[in-house]
Amino acid sequence: MQAGFQARLQNPHLKYSAPAGTNVTVLSHSLRLRPLSALAQGDRRTKPNIDWDSLGFGLKDVAGNMYTATWTEEKGWDAGSLQPYGPIPMMPSAQVLNYGQAIFEGMKAQYTVDGRIVIFRPDKNAERFAAGAQRLSMPVVPEAQFVNAVKSVVASNADWVPPQGKGSMYLRPVLMGSGPILGLGPAPSYTFLIYAAAVGSYFKGGQLTPIDLIVEEHFHRAAPGGMGGTKAAGNYSPVLVTQLNAKKNGYSDVVYLDAKSDTYLEEVSSCNIFIVKGKTIKTPPLQGTILPGVTRRSIIELARLRGYTVEEVPVPVTEAMEADEVFTTGTAVVVSSVGSLTYQGNKKQYTQNGQPGNVSLEMYTALTDIQTGKAADPADWVVKVL
Repeated sequence: MQAGFQARLQNPHLKYSAPAGTNVTVLSHSLRLRPLSALAQGDRRTKPNIDWDSLGFGLKDVAGNMYTATWTEEKGWDAGSLQPYGPIPMMPSAQVLNYGQAIFEGMKAQYTVDGRIVIFRPDKNAERFAAGAQRLSMPVVPEAQFVNAVKSVVASNADWVPPQGKGSMYLRPVLMGSGPILGLGPAPSYTFLIYAAAVGSYFKGGQLTPIDLIVEEHFHRAAPGGMGGTKAAGNYSPVLVTQLNAKKNGYSDVVYLDAKSDTYLEEVSSCNIFIVKGKTIKTPPLQGTILPGVTRRSIIELARLRGYTVEEVPVPVTEAMEADEVFTTGTAVVVSSVGSLTYQGNKKQYTQNGQPGNVSLEMYTALTDIQTGKAADPADWVVKVL
């Protein structure tokens, strides 16, 4: 078992096989199983009074409990526990505050039409989380512990899951170097935590309202050999200056081009991008500069099943300006139809009268029908929590 754990540290894509409903915790280089029920007994706060018809995307309705676990070199990962959402102790010299050693994930829990509370493809989030940990020289959270911790947060905060069709519970797993250090180096200890909140649509206007994007011509989100393919915390603050400027000028968000040639689409500030021409859908390839989105991957698979030709190829911005349709994907945005794209002062309008594009709507419906139990789930993407 010790050899298996070491192999996992070296290759986060190796999978454990653990009994359902258990938590795998690394302690002194051994694996210990802990029942999910033991984790789900957190101090749930008073049942929330939430206006389900007025949900935004924020922390107004943050859930009562969060999960925290600690890693040290001597003991590895502890079992973790649920506790009321609130401040966590951290020294001013914490690695994350000085050198930015942190990654995060985004996930959702929601009700299905038959009354289950489910999460979507958590194994893929766990894999990306593990790859990000390795890229930033942090200890990998075993997949079973990651998934079980997510389930425990959902189960203990079930009152924060909106009624079916009203929104979702957004989950934010975070891994950070919380231990103190002065010189540049890995932290001596790490914190893995998950908090959650009841949320509605990411963009203003509602889930299916088309968004207006502008191509950024001066700044870049990532460069070859950099961190663009990792969900590192430090990737996101640099985009704020361009995003805020775009919103000030009436746009919903920014599309970034490749840093090498300023020719090809890469991604939006926090989501992947697709273009449509006839029955062909194109999206930028995973070459280390864009995030390997779980929703991106799911839409590619669904589109192919529905008869579309999907190509993961470099997409020139000039080709996007000639496309029939453009849409974005991500856990927070799901699938968002792009109403217009502006590049070098030229505006390409894709939609009319505030209606989403046909392919955008088709992909959104195909995905959300699986997530909510309206359609069959042939690939077992949906995982029941309650």
